[in-house]
Amino acid sequence: MGKSNLLLELYSNLSTTGALTFSSKALVQKMVNTVSLDDAKVIVELGGGDGSITRGIVERLPTNARLLVFEINESFCEVMRKEFSQENVEIINDSAENLANYLNGEEIDFIFCSLPFTLISKEATTRILSQSATHLSKKGFFVAICYSYVLKNLFKKHFKKVNVEFTLKNLPPAFVMVCNS
Repeated sequence: MGKSNLLLELYSNLSTTGALTFSSKALVQKMVNTVSLDDAKVIVELGGGDGSITRGIVERLPTNARLLVFEINESFCEVMRKEFSQENVEIINDSAENLANYLNGEEIDFIFCSLPFTLISKEATTRILSQSATHLSKKGFFVAICYSYVLKNLFKKHFKKVNVEFTLKNLPPAFVMVCNS
């Protein structure tokens, strides 16, 4: 599937993608550079989309780490499965609400998230953030791309610390919220 078809898929599913375009390289770098993945064993991405963030994670993914990418759009999953065929990368066509079903009892070291929480129901958002906080290791981080600063208050309900960074180098400009316990 070409980039133009991916954009068509993006626009025809705005209610679930919540994005006008895919994440810029500058935004992806800001997001993945907020943490060190060197000692990570389990990394989760919520909302794989076209694989922009996945690419940034895979470039820094330790060989002995496992990356679980959740994406509800089957077309995006098909594209990502072709691009990320490594044994330690699993593209999961399921809601982030079902995260615990794929962990095999393991804790998560890092969660990278680009879900459109302003478009997701309050109940689903609560389940996703609650599960994320529950399964994140004590030293782990939840790193989210947001287009609204107000989401900081939502994240504070689930995480003790929320640090915010900002980048103009994305359309639209975005916040990167780094959360931990």
